[in-house]
Amino acid sequence: MTLPSKTARTLAAALLATGLAACAAGTPAGAAVTPAATPTQSTPTGAPDTPAGRQLGWLLDAAARLPVPDAELARHFAAGFLQQIPPARVNQALAAYAGMRLDRLASSQDRSVQALVVAGGKAATLALTVDGAGLIDYLLFGAPAPTSWAELERRLRAAAPQAGFLAAELTGGGRCRPVHALAPATTRPLGSMFKLYVLGAVAERIRQGAFGWDTPITIRPELKSLPAGRLQDRPDGSTVTVLEAARLMISISDNTAADLLIHQAGRAAVERTVRAWGGDAARDVPFLTTRELFVLKGADYPHHARRYLSLGTAERRRYLARVVDRVPLSAVTPWNEPRELDRLEWFATPAGLCRAYAGLAELRDPRIGEIMSVNDAGLGLDPARWPRVWFKGGSEPGVLGLSFLARTAEGRTYVVALMGVSPEAPFDERTTGLELVALARGAFTLAAG
Repeated sequence: MTLPSKTARTLAAALLATGLAACAAGTPAGAAVTPAATPTQSTPTGAPDTPAGRQLGWLLDAAARLPVPDAELARHFAAGFLQQIPPARVNQALAAYAGMRLDRLASSQDRSVQALVVAGGKAATLALTVDGAGLIDYLLFGAPAPTSWAELERRLRAAAPQAGFLAAELTGGGRCRPVHALAPATTRPLGSMFKLYVLGAVAERIRQGAFGWDTPITIRPELKSLPAGRLQDRPDGSTVTVLEAARLMISISDNTAADLLIHQAGRAAVERTVRAWGGDAARDVPFLTTRELFVLKGADYPHHARRYLSLGTAERRRYLARVVDRVPLSAVTPWNEPRELDRLEWFATPAGLCRAYAGLAELRDPRIGEIMSVNDAGLGLDPARWPRVWFKGGSEPGVLGLSFLARTAEGRTYVVALMGVSPEAPFDERTTGLELVALARGAFTLAAG
């Protein structure tokens, strides 16, 4: 879920928007590099003498003489990259790594390189790929992954005032076997990770024959929400298939897509999925649409929120239908401070999120795998070792969480869920998001041994 005051984005797109990560058309965001022997020859900067290594060498040199002229950037970055991240924003992002030096290489191939760099006394990971012409078409800076559970816990506690974590292996039958955890049974707000339950309810209704992935849904004005997303901009009365809406709901966290799918499956069906898959039924019923949450927190606040929270379940349903659903979205005012995070959101525990991923996996619908694999938030696991990665994140002011499922080439499946809450102030999504991605990357490595 994204505030109307922010650019519509998922967490991965948020990283793109900062200039810390970008990919040219045709290159998957979060693409990992495959470890290989480092070439013996190197450039003067210590980078390998390969197409990717030479661009790394240039980048290390350029970071010592910022800002880099636009014409020079155009000689080193693919046009598609610079369309996403214009030169001014490339320089803005590189400023955080001014004077960086190469510490060591993690992996290297002709067209990809991954390295540890140091800038301003702080270490960072750098992943870079080049296209067939040798131009940079993917660049990602991130925090180094933790190398022990103790380090992971220490960094997670530093990143979020209130934090929960679980790394678990799926053992079949919808079961999660914890490998390591921090407050795994503590309920916390989900942000857009609630969309896992919506996807599960939709897939279950499809399994029951109620409709299909190719069923069209009419985009009606009363079902439109606010960004993140694209569907809110489509004409009233146009249609979208269930499959396209599900892809958008997960890959770019499209809020209107989520609300359309809640309507398609039925609120009651989503609530059944929440109960079955470890959501917090006491607080997730009635299961809110994104539009309803925007109104409750952003229209005449705190009037609607306080009135809603004072009611019982049946009365809340009536208040949503008779009052909240009739408030125009134009009445929603953006907010940037945490609001009602313990009472007005969607809720689950890290263990509950693992059960949600287990439930999606147990449905064995290939469309679910297709939908969940579109975006990996720049996790960057080695695809040779981890050929399947699913992701969903969520945020609003004071809430930031990431959840992943990844399967090894040998067929073992793990889930990692990180949940952060900051009741007094919003997170810096750029820095905290990069840190959580790094912690998740390390958690998979530690869990799989």
